[in-house]
Amino acid sequence: MEGSEAFLRKATIARREFLRIGAGAGAGAVATGGALASSQASAQTSAKTSAQTSDQPWNAPPRGSIRPVSIDVHTHWAPEPYVKALAELGRPQGGDPLNFDLDRRRKWMDAHGVEMLVLTLNGGMPWQWVSPEVGAHVAQVVNDAGIEAHTAFPDRFIAAVELPWHDRPRALKELNRVAGKPGVHGVHAPNSIQGRDYLFEPAYAPLLARIEELGYPIVFHPLDGDINYYGGPETRVGDPLSVSSAMNNWVGFTCETATTAAKFIVSGTLDKYPKLEVVLPHSGGSFPYLAGRLEHGLERSKFKVQRPFKEYVRRFHYDSITFYPETLGFLISLVGADRVVIGTDNAFGANQAIEYPNSLVEQLNLPAADRDLILRGNAARLFRL
Repeated sequence: MEGSEAFLRKATIARREFLRIGAGAGAGAVATGGALASSQASAQTSAKTSAQTSDQPWNAPPRGSIRPVSIDVHTHWAPEPYVKALAELGRPQGGDPLNFDLDRRRKWMDAHGVEMLVLTLNGGMPWQWVSPEVGAHVAQVVNDAGIEAHTAFPDRFIAAVELPWHDRPRALKELNRVAGKPGVHGVHAPNSIQGRDYLFEPAYAPLLARIEELGYPIVFHPLDGDINYYGGPETRVGDPLSVSSAMNNWVGFTCETATTAAKFIVSGTLDKYPKLEVVLPHSGGSFPYLAGRLEHGLERSKFKVQRPFKEYVRRFHYDSITFYPETLGFLISLVGADRVVIGTDNAFGANQAIEYPNSLVEQLNLPAADRDLILRGNAARLFRL
C-alpha cells in the first residue's frame, strides 16, 4: 500500500501549468437566475437595517422569532472517539465541548435557527500525515460516531463520511462499508492533499464513480497546515510579515476552491460523471467571481468544453458563507437560488464563524420560495432527506 510519503512524491498536473489556461484573459461576468441590480439594492437596504442591531451583518440576529428551520451543510465536529484517537497518535486536539456534546449543540441550534447539521471534520483532517492503516481506522471511528449521532437524533444530525483519501483502496472499502447506513448522506473530501489535486487522477475514477452511483454529494474543504496551503508556505499569502498565518485560511482557501471548481470543468470530470453533486465551501471561494474570466480565457485558448460554460457554473452547490449580504446577492444572481445552501463553518468555541446563519439570507428580502430553498429545500434535495 502507498503511504503518505509516496503520495507526496507522485507527480501530477502542476497547478502552475493548469493556471496558464486563460492567462491574460479579460474579466467577465456571468448572470443566471436573477437580477443582480435588484439583489444588490435590496441587500444594501437590508444591510443598513441590520447595522442598527449589529456591528456586522453576519452577526445580525434574525428578524422576528427564531425557529430551527435551516440545514447547515458546512459545519465541523470532533467526536470524542476521534479526539481520543488523535491524542493516542500524539496529536491532541483541544476545542469547545460543543464539538462533541450533542445535547449542548442541539440547544445552540434551537437558539440560532438551525434544524439539522451535516457533520464533517474541520481542515485538520489527518489524511496527509497518518499511515494508510491508521487513516482507515480513524475514518471508521469518525464515521461510526456520525452514524451514532444520527441514530440518537435522526432529525438533527446527518454525516458526510470521512475517507482515508491518501489510500484509494482503503477509501473505497470504507465508503462501501458505510454506504446505506442510517445518517450517511454525503462524502467529505479535502480539495487537495499536500498541493496535489488527487481526485482528478485516473486512479481515483472508480471512487468517483461509486460516489456518483450512491448519489452522495461531495462536500469539499481545504486542509490546514503549511504543506497544504495554496501555493505552498513560501507564498506571500503565508508571509509571516502579513497579518498572520491565518491569511492562508482567509485568502488561500478561496483560491484553493476556485482551482477545484475550474479543474472539475476543464478536466471533463463533470461531463464524465453527469450525476455527481459537488458542494463548494466558503461560497465557492473566488470561483464565482472568476467564472467569466475563466470562460473568456478558455475561448481565447480554443479549449473546448462540451456544454455551455454557464451550465457548469450551475453544476456546483455553494454555501452561503459570504459574510456580506451584497456578496450573497451576487452569488444568488449568478448561480440561482436553487444552487445555494446554508453554511456556517462553525466549529464552536473560539472558532465561531456565523452566529445566526439564516439572517444573512433574510437581509436580502428574497421571494419566500427562494429563501426557503436556500434555508433548507436545496439541502434536503441534495442530501436526499
